[in-house]
Amino acid sequence: MCGIAGVLNGPGSARNLIETLAHRGPNGIRVEDGKGWSIGHARLSIIDLEGGWQPLHAVGSTVIGNGEIYNYLELAEEFGLKDKLSTGSDFEPLLHLYALEGEKAFDRLRGMYAFCLVGHDGRTWLVRDPFGIKPLYFRDGGSGLAQGAGVHFASEPRALVDRPAVLNRHAAGQLLNLNYTFSPTLLGHTHRLEPGAIAEVVGDFVEQRRIRPALPPAGVTPGDEAQLLDRLDAVLEDSVRVHQRSDVPYGLFLSGGIDSAAIATLMSRLNERPVVAFTCGFDAPGAKDERAQAERVAKALNLDWRETTFTEADFWAIAPKVAWALDDPTADYAILPTYKLAQAARSDLTVVLTGEGGDELFGGYGRYRRALRPGWLGGRPAEPRVPYPWIGDWRDTVDQRALPGRTPLQNIQAADVATWLPDDLLLKLDRCLMANGLEGRTPFLDPEVAKFAFNLPDRMKLRGRFGKWLLRKWLERHCPAAEPWAKKQGFTVPVAGWIAPRAADLAVSVAAVEGVAAAIDPDAVSAIFTEDQHEARRWPLLFFALWSLIHLEGAEPVAALAALLGEP
Repeated sequence: MCGIAGVLNGPGSARNLIETLAHRGPNGIRVEDGKGWSIGHARLSIIDLEGGWQPLHAVGSTVIGNGEIYNYLELAEEFGLKDKLSTGSDFEPLLHLYALEGEKAFDRLRGMYAFCLVGHDGRTWLVRDPFGIKPLYFRDGGSGLAQGAGVHFASEPRALVDRPAVLNRHAAGQLLNLNYTFSPTLLGHTHRLEPGAIAEVVGDFVEQRRIRPALPPAGVTPGDEAQLLDRLDAVLEDSVRVHQRSDVPYGLFLSGGIDSAAIATLMSRLNERPVVAFTCGFDAPGAKDERAQAERVAKALNLDWRETTFTEADFWAIAPKVAWALDDPTADYAILPTYKLAQAARSDLTVVLTGEGGDELFGGYGRYRRALRPGWLGGRPAEPRVPYPWIGDWRDTVDQRALPGRTPLQNIQAADVATWLPDDLLLKLDRCLMANGLEGRTPFLDPEVAKFAFNLPDRMKLRGRFGKWLLRKWLERHCPAAEPWAKKQGFTVPVAGWIAPRAADLAVSVAAVEGVAAAIDPDAVSAIFTEDQHEARRWPLLFFALWSLIHLEGAEPVAALAALLGEP
């Protein structure tokens, strides 16, 4: 996992762009100029620590990439490349495949990646993995760059923005309604390359050629329950095995939930030494804390378990740091413990496996079951449909991605895979871990796992009051200590209680922030911070105020918080 940036078909150097992403590559930065291009790479060394520096060159092409191509060994074997490779990098086989079959080579990749490939054939490509696990942003002639300036791209939008930065007010409305944005970014004139996009750079423009879908075509995964359990075991073990490929220490983040327990079970099976696992709990009255459940799983699997506690002091210390890290923001309060876990793990690990994607692929969210009930039984849409009244111009543009042959449940899952997953969960994971020099890997978000899980019969996902039916049955067999049928506590971060004593002062200081004033009426800000029925909206608004001070006004993170709290 690294940072990449570049200038294509225009003047200028990638040096300034990539240096803004130095936190993504603590092992070093390399910049290279060629005919019509300048590209930079900030490296976090994971595979081939000595020889894997980028840019990489082979058979007349050049590539820089962020992420991991997990099936690089299989591709080298299949295409007889072993004697042709000069490094052990997971990205080098891609150059040889491109020489053999051009754009078709991109369809063979299994992994999490965003890369720029300058081809021997004069074509230049920007490509992102189908789930959008790794980020990529760009500016071109359609987004504010002058004619002849070419295309600029980077792993984070902070490298691309003009100063002073411009707020996209429409995106701010999305953030304050949904806690994340799906299009466009808050920093004006910057665009996300879509998950799965295969785009060609032509002159001053990024021209999307096609989208490589994350989910399989409509169909039904065949088999009875016993057969499906055996297939689930095989497909998950294979995914965890390739996701463990690393030349540096790896472990996992372990919550008290089904998904991380499943990953832990397979890592325990595949590793001779105890796997290092980190869990975060909360030091606050009445907070839901899953450390006890995580500890039971850790003992049953003989994990090297480490626990860390998130306190009120951590909240005020970490809030400005995550606001800085998330230049493309999500106000999901899970960013707070994720950042704390990354801080705790970075001294022992460089790679962590996590459970993101399990709910989306196996049907785990309670809102899925709710959405499938008729209205007279309390059913309502899985996505919020009505904006909060103080964001008057917000429009509901959630795309349900309904396709012929899919069940209503699959259409709901597909909507999450297209929006909530890449634009909230995976964004959170990328930024919070990269800010701490960690690579996060997601074994559930693998094409083979998706092919199996998404097309499971609905009754193998939802049954009665349970989601993830088949995954629970598998865990019951392989790690009963996870108590897969027990009622889940739910995951909450007690931010409301920590903000409440300062709410009256924040009502004034938050309303005065320029970015906040552009997006929401001052009277609404006052109501959020002074009326108890709005306390759930206080954290997103506080986060947005911090984000605005840092990314729009150029404040340092600590100074931004001090300004809001009225401290010197």
